[in-house]
Order: sequence, then structure tokens, then C-alpha cells
Amino acid sequence: MKERLKGFIDLTRLQFGFAWPLLFCSGLFLAFQQYGGFDEIILLKAVVIGFFGFEAGLILNDYVDKEYDKKDVEGKLTNYWRVYKERPIPAGLISPRVALLLFFLFAGIAAMVIATIPYPNSLYLYAIMVYGYSVEVFYQVKKRKQKYPVAQLLGRTDFSLFPVAGYLMVGSPDLIALLYFLFFYPFAMAHLGANDLVDFKNDLARRMKSVAVLYGLSGTARWVLAFTLLHVCTSLLFAYFLGWEVLIGFSIGFVLLGIANFLIMKQKTPAIGLKVLPMFHVTMIVYSLTLIVFSILSTTAIW
Repeated sequence: MKERLKGFIDLTRLQFGFAWPLLFCSGLFLAFQQYGGFDEIILLKAVVIGFFGFEAGLILNDYVDKEYDKKDVEGKLTNYWRVYKERPIPAGLISPRVALLLFFLFAGIAAMVIATIPYPNSLYLYAIMVYGYSVEVFYQVKKRKQKYPVAQLLGRTDFSLFPVAGYLMVGSPDLIALLYFLFFYPFAMAHLGANDLVDFKNDLARRMKSVAVLYGLSGTARWVLAFTLLHVCTSLLFAYFLGWEVLIGFSIGFVLLGIANFLIMKQKTPAIGLKVLPMFHVTMIVYSLTLIVFSILSTTAIW
């Protein structure tokens, strides 16, 4: 029982569980700021949807890649993401059947809560949910055999739409929703490059056409830098329509990403990728908190 509990914690990356509702709610609070009508019950629903919806995606990721994960040759990235340093399905701690049942359970909980949201907002969330899980499978399968980074460019749209789904709980698919997507997508792509840099040896062993395998370590460093610069540009566009005050918080993320890019460009190794990966995750948290605090402070309609 103890080993299965450890497997469950590693399967869900439970230690990072707080981050997904936070990111989801950053979109929700932004919608409160744009549309008014703050509601504690809606916020609670958002926390449940954000947690279980994202966790279901993580489980799906492990399930689809269960055979390929057996080919790992080193565990740096696994150790970073998982408390007990195991991929639980290949290690035999969680069976594929149980993992699939957990995916449907978590996705089902999120879906049931979405059903309590008024139309058409519930429809928006269902559409993103189905698209997100479908694209996650596409990403895992497509990157096994490709000449160009189609899997990466399309696959990370699911992550980028996640906070937008939070916005659409009470908001409409408007300009702010589009700008949030454009703000977050380049960041998600830069993060993916850093992640692939760390997992370079495993992707070679698994014959996965990750960014690092397709373009090498130097090419991956340029990938991260290019998308970071694009992200800064779309951040300024986002701030122009929201209010320049958000740049106070965003600038913290810019500094962290600047340091991360400097180190990656200097060394271009999996080891440095592992050192800077937390900077991307802290940046995501800073962005989420910035948008939540900005939304609260910029309107009295929330209260």
C-alpha cells in the first residue's frame, strides 16, 4: 500500500499540485476584473477544475508514453518532477489499467463540475478540455516520428489554453482571452525547450524527436532564447491592453528568464537546463500571482 501511495504521488507530481489551480485562477480573476461578479463558489469550482483537469493530463501523459519511458537511461528530469524519483507505470508501482482509470476519474470530476457552469461558458470549457487531452496524445505520439517540431508547436497549445479556460469560466472569447493565449504560448514553448534540454539523453535513447534531438543542444538554446524574446514582446502587448501596472510583476519573471537564458546560452548542457528549470516554474507562479493581485487591486467589482 505504501509503495502504491508513493506511485500515486509520483504519477500526479502531487508536490506541484498547487500550481495548476493557481494558473487556472489567474485567468478567472482576470475575467472577474473584466466582467465583474466575483463569486466564492465559482472560485471553488475553478480550483477543483484546475487541479483535477490538469492532473488528468499529467496521468494521460504517463499512460501514453508508458512503453517508451522504460527506455530512460538517466533520471535527472524524473528526479526533479517526482518526489520518490520513479516513473510509476514502468516501475510497476501503478498498473496501466489503474492509471487509465485514474485519468477518467480525474477528468470526470472536472467534467462534472464544469456541468454546473452556465451555458455557453461550460461549452467553452468542454471544448478546451477535449482539445487539450486530444492534443496531449497527439504530442506524445507525433514526436516519436517527425522531421519538424510539429508536435511541439501544436502540442503546447493545450498548456497555453489552460489559463484561458479559467478566463472563460465567466468571460467570453474576447480580445483579452486571445492576448492571454499569445502571452503564455511563447513562454510555454521556451519552457518546453528547457525541459527537452534536460531530457536530451533519454530522448535520444527513446528516439523521441524532441527539440534537443532535432536541433542539438545549441539549437535548443536558440529555441529557448527566441521564444523568450517573443514572449517579452507579447507580454508588452498584453500589458498595453490590461494596464502597465502588470509589468511590475512581469518584470520579475523577465529577470528570471533573462538569467536562465544567459546560463543556457553560456553552457548549453542538460545539467544547466536542470539548474534553470525552476526559474521557469517560479516565473509561471509569479505571472499567475501578478494577474490575480492586479485583478483584485484594479477593480472594486470583485468585492
